[in-house]
Amino acid sequence: MRRYTSLLLTAFTLVLFVVAGSVYLAGYADKTDDHKVRQSITVYTTLPAEHAALLAQEYEKANKVRVDFVPLDKDELLQRLKEQAAEPGKAPADLVLADSSVLRLAAQYQYIVPYVSEQADSVADTFKDAAGCWTGIWYDPYVFCVNRDYLRLLPHIPQTWKELAGLYNVRIGLTDFLAARASADLFFALISQYGEQEVFDMLRQLHPRVVQYSKYLSTPVRMAGMGEVDISIAVQSETLRYINDGYPLKIIYPEDGTAYTLTGTAIPQNAAHKAAAGAFADWLLGDEAQLVLQKNGFFFVPVNPATLAYKTFAGKNIKLFEKRTDFSAQQRQMLLDSWVKNIRLK
Repeated sequence: MRRYTSLLLTAFTLVLFVVAGSVYLAGYADKTDDHKVRQSITVYTTLPAEHAALLAQEYEKANKVRVDFVPLDKDELLQRLKEQAAEPGKAPADLVLADSSVLRLAAQYQYIVPYVSEQADSVADTFKDAAGCWTGIWYDPYVFCVNRDYLRLLPHIPQTWKELAGLYNVRIGLTDFLAARASADLFFALISQYGEQEVFDMLRQLHPRVVQYSKYLSTPVRMAGMGEVDISIAVQSETLRYINDGYPLKIIYPEDGTAYTLTGTAIPQNAAHKAAAGAFADWLLGDEAQLVLQKNGFFFVPVNPATLAYKTFAGKNIKLFEKRTDFSAQQRQMLLDSWVKNIRLK
């Protein structure tokens, strides 16, 4: 009897061990599954690699969906979209995250398809395609970036592009229109707004006071912060980054409006994972995407008014240029050549 009882206790102990072990392993498996990627999507982008990497990492961590970004320039991206639209069986891209100039062309050529959601519906018409083929997510305006010490000496602060052009005894910082696409876009946006003759007159006035036509968008901001120039014509994102790093700078928004670079999303023709791509596009319109960018020193103006990021962003109500001319590649080159010949090299 004792032997029988002993065998029962031994068997019972073994059962407990097996059950406990099973529960432990099941719990371990659940924890492991929590870190598994459920799905992956491929995104063609014109964003800098560092921006894309931050967004991909945060989205995968929160949603268990891997985002494989493929960095491309404008022409490469459009060519790949063209190939994908022509081959239904070949669908490498699920989403496009790019400059609105690229998205407008993609919509014109019917390389992308409409996508509508509650988040996208909140975005103002100014920042999205009328047919829903693409939706903006954030923009980066041009501002007057002024050294604070210089600002104290000014009897009158320039509030418009014409006033800036007419300001004497000032050192100006500006990124070369030939060196960065965003700077070239400023040039073309000014011409769309004021006309070629008036813009060339303003640039001719500014030219003797430009200390340096820099190669990078950040350089004019750094120069203003270091006191090497008094005022820079610069993108707001770089200006805010330097302000957050403690540089003595002040932002002035031109009262007559300003140019801006708009970034948006679109779903390509024949995309294999449209639902997952749409979910990522909606996430980009939310606070989480803005938070991860701002934590890493990248400050863009969100376009979704339903987000906290939009409500708290100081520069969200600035006046933006409304006129836009779709210059052809040949027209753009002719205008740049004219600027170089008649102003830049004078």
